[in-house]
Amino acid sequence: MATVPSITLNNGVEIPQLGFGVYQVPPEDTAETVATALEIGYRHIDTAEMYGNEKGVGEAVARSGIDRGEIFVTSKLNNGFHRRDDALRAFDQSLADLGFEQLDLFLIHWPLPGIDVDYVETWKAMEEIYAGGRVRAIGVSNFQPHHLRRLFAETEVRPAVNQIEVHPYLAQDDVRAFDADHEIVTEAWSPIAQGKVLDDPAITAIAQRLERTPAQVVLRWHIQRGDVVFPKSVTRERIEQNFALFDFELSTGDMASISGLDRGERTGPDPDTFNYIPG
Repeated sequence: MATVPSITLNNGVEIPQLGFGVYQVPPEDTAETVATALEIGYRHIDTAEMYGNEKGVGEAVARSGIDRGEIFVTSKLNNGFHRRDDALRAFDQSLADLGFEQLDLFLIHWPLPGIDVDYVETWKAMEEIYAGGRVRAIGVSNFQPHHLRRLFAETEVRPAVNQIEVHPYLAQDDVRAFDADHEIVTEAWSPIAQGKVLDDPAITAIAQRLERTPAQVVLRWHIQRGDVVFPKSVTRERIEQNFALFDFELSTGDMASISGLDRGERTGPDPDTFNYIPG
C-alpha cells in the first residue's frame, strides 16, 4: 500500500495530501463507497453537511476496524446556518450524524457575501467551535484573498485550509500564492474539472507516454504543486487508480505543459457572486 504524504497545517495538525471526496455520492451508497476507499488505503475523507451523506461516512469509518485517529475527516458548514447559534447547532448535528466525538477539520463552505449574515460572524462561531476542542482545525472553502484579509483583520484564528476549485483550466495561482504566503493550505476541489480536462491533448500525450490514465496525470500535477486533493468516484477501479499516484513523477516540462492550460475557466460558481442557501 502506498504511503500518502501528509501536510502540516498552521496549528500543527497533519492532513493526508490525498483524500477521497463524497460530493454527489448518494447517501444510500456512501457507506459502501467510503468503505471501499478505506480498504484501498485512503485515510482522508471529505464530506459536507450539504452533501447529505455524513451518516454514511461515519458508518463506514465505524465499520472499518481502523482506529479513528488514523482517519482524517473533513466536513463543511451548510450555507443556511451562517448565524452564530445556527452554526454551533449545525456543528453539533454533524458530529452526531458522523458518530464522532471530534472532527478533524470543519470549513465554512462558501463566503456568501450577499446574504444578510456577515461571514466574519460565521468565522467567529467557527473559532468558538475550535476553542471547545471538538474539532482539530478550522478553515474555509471558496474564499478569495479579499475575504481572507477581512478575517485576518477582524478575528483571531487564521484558517488552516482554503478549499477552492482548482484544475488545469483554473490553476488559481494567485489564490494559491496568497494562501501559501499566509500559511494556509490550499485544497483543490473539482480537480479534473468534472472530466473536462481528461481529453485535452497535452494531458493525454503525457498519460500515453507514462502509461498512466489522464486522471492520474492530472492528480499527480496537483500533488506535485503541493495542494491537498480528494478525487471522487463510485467505481472501485477508478478509486484504486486515483490512489496510485506515488510511484511516478511528472517532469518539470510536463508540469509546465499542464499549468500552461490555465484559461480561468470555472466549472462551479464564482465565490464573489454565489449566495445560494438551500431551501
